[in-house]
Amino acid sequence: MEWLIAVIVILVLLIIVIIANIKIVPQASAYVVERLGAYRATWTTGLHLKIPFIERVAKRVSLKEQVVDFPPQPVITKDNVTMQIDTVVFYQITDPKLFTYGVERPLSAIENLTATTLRNIIGEMELDHTLTSRDTINAKIRVILDEATDSWGIKVNRVELKNILPPREIQDAMEKQMKAERERREAILRAEGEKKSRVLVAEGEKESMILEAEAEKQAAILKADAVKEAKIREAEGEAKAIETVQRAVADGIVMLNEANPQQNVLTIKSLDAFAKAADGKATKIIIPSQIQSIAGLAASLKEIVSDDAAKPDAVK
Repeated sequence: MEWLIAVIVILVLLIIVIIANIKIVPQASAYVVERLGAYRATWTTGLHLKIPFIERVAKRVSLKEQVVDFPPQPVITKDNVTMQIDTVVFYQITDPKLFTYGVERPLSAIENLTATTLRNIIGEMELDHTLTSRDTINAKIRVILDEATDSWGIKVNRVELKNILPPREIQDAMEKQMKAERERREAILRAEGEKKSRVLVAEGEKESMILEAEAEKQAAILKADAVKEAKIREAEGEAKAIETVQRAVADGIVMLNEANPQQNVLTIKSLDAFAKAADGKATKIIIPSQIQSIAGLAASLKEIVSDDAAKPDAVK
């Protein structure tokens, strides 16, 4: 009975040991395994069984891209200006074995290497160039770090200068310069706005004058058309009146011709027409010879009538 209990205990312990040595490596991770203190293998994603008491997991490594933010580092520019610059490094472990055995405390090594590289690069640049060349500085640091960390199983994907802090007096001068630049731009924008406003006003006045001139032109055209139409109508009225008078005269002549008037009647009509002509304001009147003879005839008739009237008085 005792041996049975011992067997059961041994089986339970064996199961516990086996379960304890079953390892599941998650996604984007790797385990570095050592056997008796020496590198044995690198386990990737999946199920693995470790030999108890002989093998051990020396290091669990994440294969994801990682970010480390280093504190500000004092650097001196070429023109002897001390600045505080902090950097952000994006890196990824590509070889877990080299990362485990290549360097002691890899992050500290990357930090020190970044600070040294940054001082070397900034030491060759002046302040103004430093403030306007972040992309160039980032690219140079990334290339140097990537080459240096390749033997550590690390790939540096990107380096960013997070902050560049010059001395306080330089910051004040830069702020004043920026303020002056903003005021200058504001003045330029204000002047451009006023110029555009004046242009718009001038264009508005020009358009108004053009419209006013067009209106006056149209009014003059309409007035001229109205005067022209009135004169045309007046001329047409006068023409119709003359036509009517001439038609009446013609009708009278026709009627006279149809009536076959005697010479005496024609003579009387001629005298009437002459009387109407003489009633005008003309200073000279040309009397036809026929009318002169008629006038002489009228005078003779007048004398005869006067003689006839005087004869009875003489008889008496």
